[in-house]
Amino acid sequence: MTEDNRTPVTVIGLGSMGRALAEAFVDAGHPTTVWNRTPGKAEPLLAKGAFGAETVAAAVSASPLVVTCLTTFEATRRALEPAVAALDGRALVTLNSGSPAGARATAAWATASGARFLGGAIKNVPSAVGGADTLLYYGGDRTVFDEYEGTLRVLGGDTVHLGDAADLAALYEMAVGGTLLPALVGFFQGAAAVQARGLKVSTLVPFTVKWFEMINSVLPVFADEIDRGDYREAASSVNLFVAGAAEDDEFGKEANVDMSWHAPLRALLERAVEAGYGDQSISALVEVLKQPSPAASSSTTTPS
Repeated sequence: MTEDNRTPVTVIGLGSMGRALAEAFVDAGHPTTVWNRTPGKAEPLLAKGAFGAETVAAAVSASPLVVTCLTTFEATRRALEPAVAALDGRALVTLNSGSPAGARATAAWATASGARFLGGAIKNVPSAVGGADTLLYYGGDRTVFDEYEGTLRVLGGDTVHLGDAADLAALYEMAVGGTLLPALVGFFQGAAAVQARGLKVSTLVPFTVKWFEMINSVLPVFADEIDRGDYREAASSVNLFVAGAAEDDEFGKEANVDMSWHAPLRALLERAVEAGYGDQSISALVEVLKQPSPAASSSTTTPS
């Protein structure tokens, strides 16, 4: 391992993901300083060879590369506030959830403190940190990415710089993350229905995985339709999904499963039909999503 690959790193925030990050740096031979508001969380890392800092300012001062893993951008700024003076001249990499606006605010705050900012996102679970196919993407100061890419790649082999805008990782994280809860709730709905028949939910998994693979295969087609704004070649039309609503209701009654979570999705389909997209591709829903619903508009209107 070369000296360049042993860049000293500081990790701020030692929740399950932060611990995984710090452990990956330690295992790769990087001198790793750690700090957490609750000092006890650092003990397993200290046993592996990490260095503990008594204060956040001392932790920041210990390394040219500071990686934070807290809950939000606001929490990150709050935790680092006592270390503002120490940030000057250092590279700050944030790996937390949050909005693009939060990323921009944190980038401005860090830059005003003399730091170089790179906002990142980890698209996997803590146990996957360090994996060859684990995805992390970053947006912000390209010089930080170029200088420390080898070090950051310790966290995941699929490491990408999205561009110079500081909020790009947050943008893509939220854009991609929107698929998670609906997909999980759909699986849980199926799990409840299978259990109602006295079957094991585990029997559902291989078929659900195949279904997700099918969805994966059509995403490029939908993306192309949306990029072109042409929804006329409908392999699956909006009307097809509307017609399936009655079957969903029947399925829910038979399995005694609450299907009310479908209501806003059906409302979206109905708006698409009203807008003239019924016979067009289901990807045309993106055009409806670009317009606030009447209910959303009225809820934000100040009563006279």
